[in-house]
Amino acid sequence: MKRKVIQFSTGNVGEHALRALIGRPDLELVGVHANGTDKVGRDAAELCGLTAPTGITATDDLDALLALHADCVVYTSQAETRPTEAIDELSRFLNAGVNVVGTSLVWMVAPQHADAWLREPLEQACKQGGSTLYVNGIDPGFSGDTLVHAALSLSTRATAVTVQEICDYGSYDDAEFTGVSFGFGTTPDHTPILFAPGVLTSLWGGQVRTLADNLGIKLDEVRERHEKWVTERRIECTMMTVEPGQVAAVRFGVEGVANGDVVITMEHVNRLTDAAAPDWAFPPDGRPGVHRVVVDGDPGVEINTHVGIGIDHNQGGVTGTAARAVNAISAVCAAPAGILAAHDLRPTDHLRGTMW
Repeated sequence: MKRKVIQFSTGNVGEHALRALIGRPDLELVGVHANGTDKVGRDAAELCGLTAPTGITATDDLDALLALHADCVVYTSQAETRPTEAIDELSRFLNAGVNVVGTSLVWMVAPQHADAWLREPLEQACKQGGSTLYVNGIDPGFSGDTLVHAALSLSTRATAVTVQEICDYGSYDDAEFTGVSFGFGTTPDHTPILFAPGVLTSLWGGQVRTLADNLGIKLDEVRERHEKWVTERRIECTMMTVEPGQVAAVRFGVEGVANGDVVITMEHVNRLTDAAAPDWAFPPDGRPGVHRVVVDGDPGVEINTHVGIGIDHNQGGVTGTAARAVNAISAVCAAPAGILAAHDLRPTDHLRGTMW
């Protein structure tokens, strides 16, 4: 029996989720939500670059979508800058008994460490509707809660583990959110939202603490750090043009400390073109991006994941982010009511339906 699914948003991640939902023989697209007036009323296929009409048109009417009685909603609407509204939207579906898989509201990637103001309304909605919520992506998500487990399982003793995203964002057309959040194209005295005190820890600290829980170790503290790199030359790329004296690369991390040593690190190195920050780490083999786990231990282990083979790596990244939600639909619909983290699912729960 096909699962009836609604796609909520058609942005950078949502359009890839929508394309997957239309193509999957085990899923039936029954509704699409779009905010923009330029998208409302258009066929789902048109919104994700397909040619054959689906007969499903986008709407901004939440009540109309609730009336479809879908099995699951794929929620990819940008939520980090509008968490209260996102919680309300998610809660309305969950209260109505509709399961949700999502890639935004990323604090919920590690739900047991999410703040109560965020977690408790969603827990209550799941309880009220007998529904299930699962939020995941690539990072936060896969690299810090799935890839890292595979790497650690190969070591008899680990003394430290580092999870990294090292990526050239130059080809990513998202200056309005990613560019602003990271502070690209600003002067170094500007503090972007990502580097406001406590924000990095709020976004990645939950995964650091969850990994410590899974390892059975006690952390003394979780701390954050960041650096900026300023270009001396003009850099032009898809995301934006960066003038001399402006930020064109950032490096930041969230660290878990035990017995005075950094034992868990979640780190990003993000630049606009390979001309930026030449002294910082680059992906191996001349590639433009990597999600990497490095385990210091016996034996040491390194796993490099490259998403986007044959296509632009940033397009591959957002497609992979969408995949983490879409591929979990069947497992989430079959799970007990409540909020799930990646470690609540079997490794195979992200596989079913990906090949036909």
